Amino acid sequence: MNKVFDILIIGSGLAGQSLALRLADQHRVCILSKRELAMSASNWAQGGIAAVLNSEDSLEAHIQDTLDAGAGLCDSEVTRMVVNNGQASIEWLLQQGVNFTREADDARLHLTREGGHSHRRVVHVADATGQAVQTTLTDRVREHPNITILENHIAVDLITTHKLFRQTANDGPNRCLGAYVLDNQTGKVITLSAQYTVMASGGAGKVYLYTTNPDISTGDGIAMAWRAGCRVANMEFIQFHPTCLYHPHAKSFLISEVLRGEGGLLLLPDGTRFMPWHDARAELAPRDVVARAIDFEMKKRGLDCVYLDISHKPLAFIQSHFPNIYQRCLELGIDISKQPIPVVPAAHYTCGGVMTDMHGRTDIDCLYAIGETACTGLHGANRLASNSLLECLAFSQSCATDIETLGLQPTITLPDWDESRVTDADEEVLITHTWDELRRFMWNYVGIVRTTKRLSRALHRIHMLRDEVHEFYSNFKVSHDLIELRNLLQVAELIVRCAIDRHESRGLHFSKDYPDLLPEAVPSVLAPDNYTSLLD
Repeated sequence: MNKVFDILIIGSGLAGQSLALRLADQHRVCILSKRELAMSASNWAQGGIAAVLNSEDSLEAHIQDTLDAGAGLCDSEVTRMVVNNGQASIEWLLQQGVNFTREADDARLHLTREGGHSHRRVVHVADATGQAVQTTLTDRVREHPNITILENHIAVDLITTHKLFRQTANDGPNRCLGAYVLDNQTGKVITLSAQYTVMASGGAGKVYLYTTNPDISTGDGIAMAWRAGCRVANMEFIQFHPTCLYHPHAKSFLISEVLRGEGGLLLLPDGTRFMPWHDARAELAPRDVVARAIDFEMKKRGLDCVYLDISHKPLAFIQSHFPNIYQRCLELGIDISKQPIPVVPAAHYTCGGVMTDMHGRTDIDCLYAIGETACTGLHGANRLASNSLLECLAFSQSCATDIETLGLQPTITLPDWDESRVTDADEEVLITHTWDELRRFMWNYVGIVRTTKRLSRALHRIHMLRDEVHEFYSNFKVSHDLIELRNLLQVAELIVRCAIDRHESRGLHFSKDYPDLLPEAVPSVLAPDNYTSLLD
């Protein structure tokens, strides 16, 4: 089956949905969602969206805070573009109907503060900003007559001219023509043809055992773009959120950074505050600093967790500022107005990704990447809190403008997916066991603190697992789990390779073997043309 669209958007988070709404009035748009439309990392975002809306704040201050957090690797031009887009992005969301939290007088938007920010500039909807924004946009997307929504569909691979016609770079530029997509309900692979394809499929948090990300965050866009011929960059910079709720029945529940921004204190089990020992900014230090401090104290003292305490604030304050966190913790027997919250770090955000320009263009014609899938140059070696949703909005606007400027491309008839030489899988247990093994050794060997020996061990394990998965993929029909595992292995390889190549400690990458900072900040760039991929 071959379906034809003007724009195919792979991913249904804030980046994908906002792009669809910006283009749908003039184009036939398809949004591909692995699960239901609302299932995305954007939907789970608690904190908010950073934007300069206060006269006491300034664009230059926001830019400098972003550059400081990025540890020398932010692209200054991109950073300025995104920050300058802050007010327009918030106004656009207000026009869509997002009901942001306001001050008591109901006239101004309430601004909170998070770690790494020098001013209050985080616009939010209580402590569930992502869910509120996503719900609003999802309603708009479902209502639009020019947007086709394919839920429970997962992309298998991109279709490009080089692959289709067995061409090389010597034969001319590579162009993306669409994607092969698995319908999870029927088990059939369909062909989606598009003038432009946009990867907006999020990050790769599920490559780690402990993560704040939803189950869909398996690095699909990064892996597919790499296999198609795109460069990736800065994959070693995985942001570990310092405070994920530590509880056997609280899978991936994030305790927002806003809680620390509003006075929450990090404590040892005996009640001793420890962040001032590690950084003068204490609890308001950037995430990489706080996560390493927690990791250090846990390993030094053999702790299962540390504690985040907001109980010194009035109950009314806690319930109004953190209603969802308060309620969820209460369901688990933790009254945060009276007792501290047990927390641990967890993989949270992929700062690296597919290399793009200011419009989200990749190395392949007609293929874009936006959101967490992309490495735009905004986040550098460490993302500043609440800049991610802002990046989604800013780049959805620049990407939409670029597509409208370029206009439609010639259509090429695409072949159907060929599964004539494969059979039904005989043992799915390989997928389950490999997935579990991968996530465990990535957590143990490629976590918050790294060594060359641990990284080498991780790469060795990837080498072994890739052979098994490649054989499985070559002989059996594709399944949702197999596609995700294949992508996770590819992304794990890219993370480890970038980490091995960086002989210093910078931002989110900390190596015991190379603890010092090199005088020059250089991005880690991997290119398929001069690099032998393990999983192709």
